[in-house]
Amino acid sequence: MAVAVGIDLGTSNSCVAAIRDGEVVVFADPEGRRTQPSVVAFGYGKSAVVGWKARRQLMYSPESTVVSVKRLIGRRAGSEEVLKMKAQSAFGITDADGGDVRIRVQGKLFSPTEISAHVLIHMKRIAEQALGETVEKAVITVPAYFNDNQRQATRDAATMAGLDCLRILNEPTAAALAYGFKQGKRQHVAVYDLGGGTFDISILRIDDDFFEVVATAGDTFLGGDDFDYLAADEFMRLFCSQNALDLAENRTVRMKLREAAERAKVALCSEEEVEVTVPALYRSPDGKEYEFSTTLDRFTYAQWVLPLVQRTLDVCEDALKAANMSARQIDHALLVGGMTRLPLVRDSVGEFFGKPANASLNPDEVVAVGAAIQAHNLTNESAAGDSVLLDVTPQSLGIRTVGGFCEVLIPRNTAIPTESAKVFHTAFDAQTEVRISAYQGESRLSDDNELLGEFVLEGLPARPRGQVKVRVTFEIDNDGIVHVRALDNANGAEQAIRIEARSGLAPEELRSARFDDIEF
Repeated sequence: MAVAVGIDLGTSNSCVAAIRDGEVVVFADPEGRRTQPSVVAFGYGKSAVVGWKARRQLMYSPESTVVSVKRLIGRRAGSEEVLKMKAQSAFGITDADGGDVRIRVQGKLFSPTEISAHVLIHMKRIAEQALGETVEKAVITVPAYFNDNQRQATRDAATMAGLDCLRILNEPTAAALAYGFKQGKRQHVAVYDLGGGTFDISILRIDDDFFEVVATAGDTFLGGDDFDYLAADEFMRLFCSQNALDLAENRTVRMKLREAAERAKVALCSEEEVEVTVPALYRSPDGKEYEFSTTLDRFTYAQWVLPLVQRTLDVCEDALKAANMSARQIDHALLVGGMTRLPLVRDSVGEFFGKPANASLNPDEVVAVGAAIQAHNLTNESAAGDSVLLDVTPQSLGIRTVGGFCEVLIPRNTAIPTESAKVFHTAFDAQTEVRISAYQGESRLSDDNELLGEFVLEGLPARPRGQVKVRVTFEIDNDGIVHVRALDNANGAEQAIRIEARSGLAPEELRSARFDDIEF
């Protein structure tokens, strides 16, 4: 039987694993590295490179190197998150006609989905090289708080990469599956997942091999990147004051300082103090070269980033409230994501839950391990009953109503798969179509939520207002992806719905995508 892998498609790093002979194997590249930077670089002739080779290009050609693309996938142009990325990134980000964004590198435009497909192909090839056979199926993980557009875009990336996406699995759920694999214990677990670009917290009830997500909450724009940009801003202020310069808008300098901030952060996980040096940081128009050098200790760094850590704890409080639980009722707070190696994070999580945080599993690999277990369960009949997963939808799904309000049909933290229906009436005489706008989010105002799409039901009988009734059903599947169907109550016939996509790639773009120019 063909091998199905689990892929943790991360903001900063990605990882791929599979079940072999009953045990989980995390695949390494030829140099023995088990995680790969989620970085795509252009400029190597006609080829794009991914991973460690691409990361090396970041320091000398940041404008041709795409990082943290996961923060853009499925986003709408003009959103707060996209505007932040535009201000932070050395590569170009521009608006596309369909309402989403495009990445501009060396005069060419790429969708975030295409860049993510490059990363998936790289992970696929690493697995194939280790296995000596073709990989065609995968379970791919996403942040629990990803909305429908982001999940669809991730599935599209898998299609581009030539992968049959068996399931879109929430990262905290995958981590809990890896943690509870073959343990046979009854417990409540909080999965604290702080990665490079996103933060999620999920509360799960585990009973032997039964995994039930009770509640989830998150922030899809809070992660290690934000810690690095914050420290880089502090470095920039220090450097400019030392040299009487104003380089706030110099993106190359900012990117170099961001890299220095990331290295300092990693060092402070094991050291109390670190020397930060960036030679040849800036060359002035008259040819003078400047370097940056300073000393950073844990206490100073903690003062800088403590507000970000507190933001994660506020989200934890929200999840516990949704689960109707207290922190003391949690048996284990499981740490996931590379950022949880930071002592400040570990101590803060332990203090919040009233017990030492659980760091028993490798935080960089645990999500891929859980995805691999789920991939094995989905493709092997003998393993189909090994683990049962019950997940929830992280955000409410609703309809825009008169006055711009959002009427919720499926509340957040509803167990999935699920469906809900509502009957709509025509608002005008002789109305032959109904337009329905679907949103995802928690605000009472629809414009403050994420627009998923506008659905037009056509061919209604031309009758007086209110006499035509249309039953619209929203479904959320196991992947957390939304589906819609409509029924004309007058004759019981199911009507066709035209979905007017507001973001993402058209089907013909997916079918025509080819990635033969990726260098491995």
